[in-house]
Amino acid sequence: MSTNTIVSLPDQETARIPKKNFLTKENGLLSWLLTRDHKRIAILYLITTTFFFIIGGAAAALIRLELLTPTGDMVSSDTYNKLFSIHGIIMVFFFLVPIAPGVLGNFLIPLMIGAKDVALPRINLLSWYLFVIGGCFELYMMIFGGVDTGWTFTTPLSTHYVNSHVIGAAMGIFIAGFSSILTGINFIVTIHKMRAPGMTWFRLPLFIWSYYATSIIFVLATPVIAISMVLIMLERVIGIGLFDPTKGGDPLLFQHLFWFYSHPAVYVMILPGMGIISEVISNFSRKRVFGYTAVAFSSVAIAVFSFFVWAHHMFIMGISTYSALLFSLFSMLVAIPSAIKVFNWSATLYKGSITFDTPMLYAFGFIGLFTIGGCTGVMLATLGMDIHVTETYFIVAHFHYVMVGGMVSAFMAGLHFWWPKMTGRMYPESLGRLAAVILFIGFNLTFFPQFILGYLGMPRRYHFYPPEFQALNVLSTSGASILAIGYLLPALYLIWSLRHGAIAGNNPWQATGLEWQTQSPPLTENFTEIPIMDHEAYDYAWLERQSRDNRREEAPSAE
Repeated sequence: MSTNTIVSLPDQETARIPKKNFLTKENGLLSWLLTRDHKRIAILYLITTTFFFIIGGAAAALIRLELLTPTGDMVSSDTYNKLFSIHGIIMVFFFLVPIAPGVLGNFLIPLMIGAKDVALPRINLLSWYLFVIGGCFELYMMIFGGVDTGWTFTTPLSTHYVNSHVIGAAMGIFIAGFSSILTGINFIVTIHKMRAPGMTWFRLPLFIWSYYATSIIFVLATPVIAISMVLIMLERVIGIGLFDPTKGGDPLLFQHLFWFYSHPAVYVMILPGMGIISEVISNFSRKRVFGYTAVAFSSVAIAVFSFFVWAHHMFIMGISTYSALLFSLFSMLVAIPSAIKVFNWSATLYKGSITFDTPMLYAFGFIGLFTIGGCTGVMLATLGMDIHVTETYFIVAHFHYVMVGGMVSAFMAGLHFWWPKMTGRMYPESLGRLAAVILFIGFNLTFFPQFILGYLGMPRRYHFYPPEFQALNVLSTSGASILAIGYLLPALYLIWSLRHGAIAGNNPWQATGLEWQTQSPPLTENFTEIPIMDHEAYDYAWLERQSRDNRREEAPSAE
């Protein structure tokens, strides 16, 4: 273990929450709905994405209850199709994609670079409204009949069947796509133009690098899914032969369009989580991230490679052998920058002054779950393995290990890390640690059996299955019950902490970022004066020097 000195925490009993902060100023509902404050918009995103998470989670609970028995005896086939479609659409487009950029990105990017707000605050509010409007279309779709195409809108299911509200669902995704595009543009302009004096590119927190790469994907890839949804609506409404081969269309065209967006979207979901983990691991090991430059550029490399791997979703769709081999190679190469991050995080932990606070436990959970998801991703990049397990529960398990196990664990790490800054209150540390452990155990019990089910040949998207698969499905459903507790517990104690939590102080974790140099919760304009970045990112020696200087200044006045 390192012998680095840890600066003592501020006295939480005597610290006071300042009266004039972004939470307490102009508290009326209208002031929130018309706000241009990036921090309030982040809170609005937190509320709305949590609402959609509850809807998607309820659909998942019904799916797991149905799969307790092999006979499909709780709901009909049509209802089951709509359940997994609703679950996928809501969770991907209205939770996983917007949760980290909308909440932590909006709240932290201006604070981390020393800015008063994002570059385009009105556009920022418009982004949230577009997201909400898109979500309302999805709610309309659910209430009036649902969609039975899966979240991938595969043709001809999405263009020919009449018992499905595809147009409403597609319109919701189309509108929400503009929310993502505007958010990406806003973040890029903000990071380029509004950094504090001294905040060079290589003094930026790795959190900013990850969100910058995510924003590039938002801007370049999201228009493709928006166009895809428009084309589906046109073929469905007026019969244009885009994907129907009887009218001169090509059903594989939609697959190419959809996955050209949807595989980069995987990194839209996971790149922000990687930025969060870099911050948490550095802080709770009290060390600068090992290989800062390599980790920073690996985020950009992931964004670039993400545009060259989409066809590995199409190995069984009839693409040529040569193109399949090429996409197989690219799919393996994209694992390299991800592996760089994991190895560098591990090296950062080596000989660090590690403390096992709640954010750090979630970060450890992320590394374990994401590594399993990443390694199985390399397996799926090989043609033989992919052909064997495509459309089985192996794919379901792989996807959830990366997206849910990885991204949700990272988001929970970030939410707990920055919760004191957002609210000025601490949460019960013992309950936080318990929730992190429960989530990790519950997730593995839920999804690891699905790797075995998929390898043995159980297809996904069926609500009846051979009886020999029941034991593993019962284990998976039991794990989902534990996982639900892991999600519910943080919601309860974080809400409790808003009124009853201990006062946090400005920098309870003794972190080095600019966001910790303002009050908690932050002022409406973030800083009383423009900060100056005069040290490297994660320079804990600088923090110790600042603490010693402050003590020297206070000593004469005490005398």
